[in-house]
Amino acid sequence: MMRQDSQDAPLFGEDDGNAGARKSNIRHPLVSFFHLFFRTSAILVYLLCDIFSSQFIACMVTIILLLSCDFWTVKNVSGRLLVGLRWWNQVDKDGKSHWVFESRKTQTLNTTSESRIFWLGLIVCPVFWIIFVFTTIFSFKMKWLAVVVMGLVLQWANLYGYVRCKFGGQTNLRNMAQNYLSVQIFKQAMKKTADA
Repeated sequence: MMRQDSQDAPLFGEDDGNAGARKSNIRHPLVSFFHLFFRTSAILVYLLCDIFSSQFIACMVTIILLLSCDFWTVKNVSGRLLVGLRWWNQVDKDGKSHWVFESRKTQTLNTTSESRIFWLGLIVCPVFWIIFVFTTIFSFKMKWLAVVVMGLVLQWANLYGYVRCKFGGQTNLRNMAQNYLSVQIFKQAMKKTADA
């Protein structure tokens, strides 16, 4: 597992010279649209598929294509442009797999609107797929189980990767929690000694 800060290689859209000239609060409206479009389209097709079509295979293929497009778009485009994060898996010469999590050191190019759109879409949609997994199991529609599990896995993978990019590796999260706890204990101890 590796964490890198991308200072040397520009992420997509970093070299936009006219970024400040735009009037909108959203610098990448097309990316923001497609970030949400594929996710919501896959959910809507899943929900409305039985109403509009009786062909399971056509619905399944459509949903999986939308989920695949969403996975690629979020992982390779919208994460870089909207929040300055990216992640990937790299195999070294020895055949060992290394996960690389990268974040932009300066967050000045990101707008809060784009960040909210990104994180809201990234967090809310996997919740829908979790609900779909349980409703599929409890309604005994087992033919849909593979589709909803695929939706959950693809969306959860992106969520996991970007949370790791944002907050660092697992050891960094553990250190952050320990540091917070030790600071709180120190504050309490100082407060008690000041009161005494």
